[in-house]
Amino acid sequence: MTVSPLLLQAGGSLIAIVLLFLLARAMKLGGAPRLETDADLARIADEVDSGFVPVRHAIAVDGASALAKDSDGRIMAIKRHGNRFAGRILTSRASASEKGDLLVVHTGERNFGAVQMACDDRRIWAEAINQL
Repeated sequence: MTVSPLLLQAGGSLIAIVLLFLLARAMKLGGAPRLETDADLARIADEVDSGFVPVRHAIAVDGASALAKDSDGRIMAIKRHGNRFAGRILTSRASASEKGDLLVVHTGERNFGAVQMACDDRRIWAEAINQL
């Protein structure tokens, strides 16, 4: 029985793809990370700004974003960016508003964009951000 070289190549490619998928899964690459605990939030906040220690925070229901406030009154907005998290300390250029069940935070940085999150205390966070 003769096997077509094209069929052999397709079969080999399929096996290679499955092996790469299994390797990536074993290494826990990809996926969508979530902020689930206070410890997760504290770790990410410290990565964004070394020494930032949240004393008050709100984590989005979906775990994709959060707001954190430190003892100096600084507010940090954190959002998922690919398979990592990015954050910004908000300045007076930031603004926040409620849009239905969402809190929408405009960081004032065009490249960072807005952070949209469903969380408790939306009104309190919006007021705090708008007073910066």
